[in-house]
Amino acid sequence: MRIGRHGMCGVALALFAGTVSAGESGVTLYGVADTYLQYLDNGGQHTIAEKSGGSTGSLFGLKGSEDLGGGLTAKFTVESGFNLNNGTLFADTTALFYRQAWVGLMDEKLGFLTFGRQYDVPFRVVYPSEPFALNEVLSPFSAMVLTQNRNTLSTQYDPGRISNSMLYRTPIFGGLQAYAMYAFSATVTQPVPATTGNVLGVGATYSGAGLYAGFAYAKQHPGTEIIATLPAPLTLLTTEHFVGALAYRIGIVNLQFNYSYARSDNPAPHSLAAILGSGHSLSIAELGATIQASAADTIELAALYRNVRGAHDNTPGFQLGADHFISKRTSLYARVGYFKNNGTATVSWPGVAVTEPAANQFMSAVGMTHRF
Repeated sequence: MRIGRHGMCGVALALFAGTVSAGESGVTLYGVADTYLQYLDNGGQHTIAEKSGGSTGSLFGLKGSEDLGGGLTAKFTVESGFNLNNGTLFADTTALFYRQAWVGLMDEKLGFLTFGRQYDVPFRVVYPSEPFALNEVLSPFSAMVLTQNRNTLSTQYDPGRISNSMLYRTPIFGGLQAYAMYAFSATVTQPVPATTGNVLGVGATYSGAGLYAGFAYAKQHPGTEIIATLPAPLTLLTTEHFVGALAYRIGIVNLQFNYSYARSDNPAPHSLAAILGSGHSLSIAELGATIQASAADTIELAALYRNVRGAHDNTPGFQLGADHFISKRTSLYARVGYFKNNGTATVSWPGVAVTEPAANQFMSAVGMTHRF
């Protein structure tokens, strides 16, 4: 029954997209189908599995624009993530458009103002400096950001996408562009029930003569999270994020670096966060390169270090990747990576939990991506 319903929805969506594309509104249906085989040594336990989205998240979306005249354009995007290996929705099964859902106005002279669920300022700043494009499944940077253990449960991580948000982007002046975002409180039920506070973010980027540079600041206000193993809701502390990113292209090599620091407020005395010691600040540094070896071949390299302040919790790691395009829309890829968890560290690739603190992980994967 489920297959039938989803099949009918897919047909209806395709017909709708095709019909509207023929009109004047300029609506486009697009997507990515990505799957891979993964070998994992997880603290001495070995597994082989088929997964989705190792190079680019599997997704489908609709985007469109309308020229309103006088240099003003209306735009929208709605984008859903899914797991190609089993057909389920990605990350949050209650959210059809988990990846993006926004509408806005663009003016040639005044800039771009959008509303909805969209990429936040730190994500936009870091993206050009991350060799694995902040992929949510096999990017080592994303793994270090999303990993939480007892030391950092109350320190809010940057999710990359923010709901209930308003984002303003200036036009690009001489390679410079500025960003400002404000988001209202949001509530989710997956992966755990949580309510996050308001979010403020600002940043700026520069691109020119082979150089990219950017910085961002974001402040997340307090929230709460319900964890089944804890006796009461856990306070999510006010957390400030400081982000810097650099990239410089020399011939076929794009050298890349980023540094991020998440600083949380001190928990209230005798609170659950204080008792657990779950509000430590942390930093992540990444040095890497993207090499355009040929028109069809790209090599990615990354070395990273995650350090939780005030705790014996740190993780160095590395990852090597290779992508080969066999056509304009289809590519094959391979990934090899390693995390060395020290002390109470539990860094792992998203969707894979380490067996115990200080358990190291070795991962290798081969996959295929098709864009439509």
